[in-house]
Parts: sequence; structure tokens; C-alpha cells
Amino acid sequence: MRFMITLDRDEDGIWIAECPSIPGCVSQGKTKDEARKNIKDAIGLCLEVRAEKGLPLTIETRQVEVAV
Repeated sequence: MRFMITLDRDEDGIWIAECPSIPGCVSQGKTKDEARKNIKDAIGLCLEVRAEKGLPLTIETRQVEVAV
């Protein structure tokens, strides 16, 4: 499966990675590469837990256009 992730740097310089289609699936790393590796692990674990609890594996995400 392929998932979209977001990467953002916090005020301490730590990279935060999040998978928007899996509620609560967040990880971090000192570098972008470390954050990407960690979020892959987190996604696998989150999918396992959601399956065990009988929850849908993902939620629907969409893009919207906003005039700025």
C-alpha cells in the first residue's frame, strides 16, 4: 500500500512525519530520512492495531482548492 505523508520541522529542529489517512499516525526523526523511515514503521503498526480493533484501516482524505 502507498500512503501520503506530511513532513514538517518543529521549533527544536526535529522532523515530524504524519500520515493523514490514518488518525493518530505520527512519528519523528532528527533528519528527514529518519522521520520517513520512522513513519513507515508507525504506519505498519497503526494498521495492525486498527485491524485488531476492527476499525477501518484508513479514513478518506481529499484535496480541495482554496482561493488565496
